[in-house]
Amino acid sequence: MTEKTKIKKIVGIRGMNDILPAEAPLWELFENTVESVLKSYGYQQIRTPIVEETALFARGLGAVTDIVEKEMYSFKDALNGDDLTLRPESTAGVVRAALEHNLTYDGPKRLWYAGPMFRHERPQRGRYRQFHQVGAEAIGFVGPDIDAELIMLCQRLWDDLGLKNIRLELNSIGNAEERHRHRTDLIAYFEKHKDILDGDAQRRLHSNPLRILDTKNPAMQEMVNAAPKLIAYLDKESLDHFEGVQKILKHNNIPFRINPRLVRGMDYYNRTVFEWISDDLGAQGTVCGGGRYDPLVEMFGGKFTPACGFAMGVERLIELMRASGEPFAANQCDVYLVHQGEAAQLSAFVLAERLRDAGLSVVLHCAAMSAGGSFKAQMKRADASGAAYAIILGEDEMASGTAAVKAMRAAEMQNNQTSVPFDAVTDYLMEQIIGGDDHCCC
Repeated sequence: MTEKTKIKKIVGIRGMNDILPAEAPLWELFENTVESVLKSYGYQQIRTPIVEETALFARGLGAVTDIVEKEMYSFKDALNGDDLTLRPESTAGVVRAALEHNLTYDGPKRLWYAGPMFRHERPQRGRYRQFHQVGAEAIGFVGPDIDAELIMLCQRLWDDLGLKNIRLELNSIGNAEERHRHRTDLIAYFEKHKDILDGDAQRRLHSNPLRILDTKNPAMQEMVNAAPKLIAYLDKESLDHFEGVQKILKHNNIPFRINPRLVRGMDYYNRTVFEWISDDLGAQGTVCGGGRYDPLVEMFGGKFTPACGFAMGVERLIELMRASGEPFAANQCDVYLVHQGEAAQLSAFVLAERLRDAGLSVVLHCAAMSAGGSFKAQMKRADASGAAYAIILGEDEMASGTAAVKAMRAAEMQNNQTSVPFDAVTDYLMEQIIGGDDHCCC
């Protein structure tokens, strides 16, 4: 007898994770809260493709950034030979769309997005090859007020999510001319300490020396701390803008720390840059980052259009929500419908649709491989579903034209089973659930 050939199981790609049903309620809570907060500030949603021309990111992010050099999922289109890339971030795509469709023709726009991003790097805690971001982009706004508004929006989101111990770090990286003066002195300083620079720093020395300031190498910290500070090179206009941001934040009691080494990772940033950081995530502590990117529209072929925005890592924030100790509701429904026999099954379908028409969420028991169809087995499924009420249809109920309604959650009402006329079940439950404020949705 020949042994049956074993079929190899296919598993997910490392660093590209499934979000399972048990985790979905936390994601839904996060997404719903984010949407509510963004709408309360007047931001409109924009959805862009996950694939863009590779040149969009090479031009916008900078050819010598880690993302473009090492982390992008790029490929050549087999149909027409175009160089394409799975988006590693969304600001470039949103600005491309705003420019292509003349979104700012009738005035500045507040936009927001949410979705998956892709970077080819070693997966680690809070950092994955497919990850999710939520971001906001305010395009066409020139003053420090919009910078402050975006920061305050983030603070409101942390408050609404019940997240604490997320601190704000702030800096100004000025304009291109100011950075050029600083860059010249910075290169000269680093060349004097070339023996301390690691491989990455030596590679960036002449291409992107500002990024050396962001190094995490402990052996370089003392030397980097003594490097020339960019803020000392800022002219009055940049300093006034930075002071304007701080003034609004202080007036609204938003605490922050000025970090002169904060530079962000993309070439398009100028003036205000900021990060929100948690100490509860280890080395991957930045949960949100952003700033101004006034040059980006011109870099894509448009006319000068000032802009500011941020992006936040959803997985990292979900981890903080999970660890916060706040009670998050399980994936519950209003009603689980139990039935026995063919006639009861047919009536159960009718009743389930009536209840859904009334706005209730209903799980109708269907045959499953993992559980029997007895009343006892079905009631176990009803309890596991998190339903507030179970409705039972059996031979007795079919004979009397009624349904048995059983409260499943409230301690004082458990095992309280009531017989209700079939045609009155919807009204009865609406009074119990809506009137008693027990309503929850799947």
